[in-house]
Amino acid sequence: MDLRKLKTLIDLVSESNISELEIAEADGKVRIVKASGAAAAPAHAPMVHSVHAPAPAVPTTPAPAAEAKVETGHIIKSPMVGTFYRSASPGADAFVEIGSAVKVGEPVCIIEAMKIMNEIEADSAGTIREILCENGQAVEFGQPLFIIE
Repeated sequence: MDLRKLKTLIDLVSESNISELEIAEADGKVRIVKASGAAAAPAHAPMVHSVHAPAPAVPTTPAPAAEAKVETGHIIKSPMVGTFYRSASPGADAFVEIGSAVKVGEPVCIIEAMKIMNEIEADSAGTIREILCENGQAVEFGQPLFIIE
């Protein structure tokens, strides 16, 4: 099973009220179960059980330190799944750098989804304090991209 597909399934289980999901495909079977009890992982972090699948398990949650770091300031999140690009073309300057002042509606990056380049705009005015994605990195829906102060 494709890692992106697996990550999407984990996120869906994590954000929903279901406690278990099992998917069987030609190349194997995957079972995702939310952890329960204090001794296990946090309740919002599902555990992945792979049956007949050759690939190793994928980490299900980011490090707690990264979550705490992301929680301060205004966060610009990805409105879609795709590939993050800091500039309009490979040789061009990045839309924003750390310390750049941005206004509401100003482009901050591009997310390519299904071969369509989607310009992502700042939804808050301020200064770019942190860029949370690398150029060319795959991003998920709702993933933090920038922190603005």
